[in-house]
Amino acid sequence: MSYNEIIFDVADDVATLTFNRPDALNALAPGMVEEFGAALADIKARAGKDIKALVLAGAGRAFCAGGDVKAMNARERSAEQMRAHLRASHHRMVDLMNLEVPVVSLVHGPAAGAGANIALAADFVLATPKAMFMQAFGRIGLVPDWGGFYVLPRLVGLQKAKELVFTARRVGAEEAKQMGLVYDIIGEDGALENAQAFAQRFTHASTTAIGVAKNILNQSFNLDLHTLLELEASGQGACATSEYHRAAVKRFADKQPAMFDWEKLDQAAT
Repeated sequence: MSYNEIIFDVADDVATLTFNRPDALNALAPGMVEEFGAALADIKARAGKDIKALVLAGAGRAFCAGGDVKAMNARERSAEQMRAHLRASHHRMVDLMNLEVPVVSLVHGPAAGAGANIALAADFVLATPKAMFMQAFGRIGLVPDWGGFYVLPRLVGLQKAKELVFTARRVGAEEAKQMGLVYDIIGEDGALENAQAFAQRFTHASTTAIGVAKNILNQSFNLDLHTLLELEASGQGACATSEYHRAAVKRFADKQPAMFDWEKLDQAAT
C-alpha cells in the first residue's frame, strides 16, 4: 500500500511509522486513521519475520495533536454516528497494544487527546525535553477515547488519571517521567535515530517470548491467579519449543556469549 499521511518504512528489522501531517500537528484526519490501521495490519502480519520492533513518531514539531477539531466544527454527528465512528477505530488500538513486538513511541512535542493515548499505548515511551502530554478532551467537553480509559489509570493510578482527565492540563516531559507516563527522556539531537537504536536492541531477543509475555502482561490486571498460571504454563510451552530457545541453551552450554544480553547492548549504546 502507498501512504500519503503517514511514512512507513522498515530497516534492520525495525519498523518506523511516522504521522505525517505536520502542518496540522499530525491531527487524526480520516485518511491518516485509515493508513495507520493498514500499516498496523501489515506490521502484525510481518511480526517476528522482518519486523521485530516498531517506533512511532510524528513529523514536524508534534507527535499527534489528537482529533481534528477544525473538522469537528465543520460537521455534526448524532450520538449514534459518533459511537459507530469510534467503534470502527477500536480495532486499531487493539492491534497496536497487542502487536507481538516491542513498540516504542517517540514524543518530541505535543501529544494531545487521542494522540497522547496512542503514544501511551506503546510499551516504552521516549520523550525529548520539548514533549508535552495532555488529555485535552475536557477542553472541548469530551471524554478520553482511543484507549485512554484503559491505558491512563494503568500507568499512573486511578486518582492521578482522574486529575489528568478532569483538568485537561499540560504535562511536560519531566513530570510525565515522574508520574510513570514516560520511560526515559532523550536529547533532541538525533532523537529518532536514538529511538530506533533503542528498539533495535530487541531484535536480538526472542520474538516468541516477547509476544507471549506481552499478551499475558496486557491481561494481568483483569485475571485471577489461577488463570494467569495457566497462561504462564501454556506460554512457556510455546517458548520452550522454539528454535530461539534451543539455540540460546546450546550457546549457554557451549559457553558462548548470550544471544540477548540487555546490559551489554546498553553499554554498547553508551
